[in-house]
Amino acid sequence: MAGWILQAWRRGRLTTRFPRSAPTEAELPPTARLPVLSPLPAEASRLREALCPTGAIEGTDIDGGRCVRCARCHIAGAAVTGPWDGSGPPPDRGPGPDGEGVGAQLPPPWPAPFGRSIHVFPIDVGSCQACNLEVLALSNPYYDASRLGIFFTPTPRHADLLLVMGVPTAAMEEPFRRTLEAMPSPKAIVAVGACAISGGLFRHLPGRWTVDSAPVPVIYLPGCPPAPVQILAALRRAVGIPRAEGERP
Repeated sequence: MAGWILQAWRRGRLTTRFPRSAPTEAELPPTARLPVLSPLPAEASRLREALCPTGAIEGTDIDGGRCVRCARCHIAGAAVTGPWDGSGPPPDRGPGPDGEGVGAQLPPPWPAPFGRSIHVFPIDVGSCQACNLEVLALSNPYYDASRLGIFFTPTPRHADLLLVMGVPTAAMEEPFRRTLEAMPSPKAIVAVGACAISGGLFRHLPGRWTVDSAPVPVIYLPGCPPAPVQILAALRRAVGIPRAEGERP
């Protein structure tokens, strides 16, 4: 705590200015940005597609719900890091349990009557802990999610949003459904990261299921892992709140 106080004294402030202003370069590491692919000759384009371990690339199109920011597409050349638009491009949900893509797009913000204060319950269905650490950062004095009316709760019985992280595995399907059933209505799900959206590198894992099978609204947040400011933006968009002051949902 003494270190945070010293930083605040030196800089004159401690908490990030997001969402009143755009996130800084330090708040958006390369893993938070989706590559922008330029056209290549047919042979080089096929090589770039083959190098992608998650099948996220098709020509110059890249599926944000599958991309794990491994940068292998840079090996084939002509790949640059694109700007962040607040929540990432609408991702394909990725392949279903049978390996076939479902082709569904990110739904528009729904009219969820949560008000400006929401309670979030995080659940790990099989992650590498990267997304967990980014979510955990929302509680520190720098991001301070509570200033935006976002609070974490230790029980799903008090939760509005279910924050899902990791590859949905068969062993966690029943705990996930029991958690969802324990939440009061209205309720919604935020799928954090490529693993929760499409399975990522484990998309062909036997017994995998998808969060969109739940009978509640789902918002998809691509990234591997997404940065804390992106998670904040997704939580705010999940309840129809703009990313930045003056911006429409």
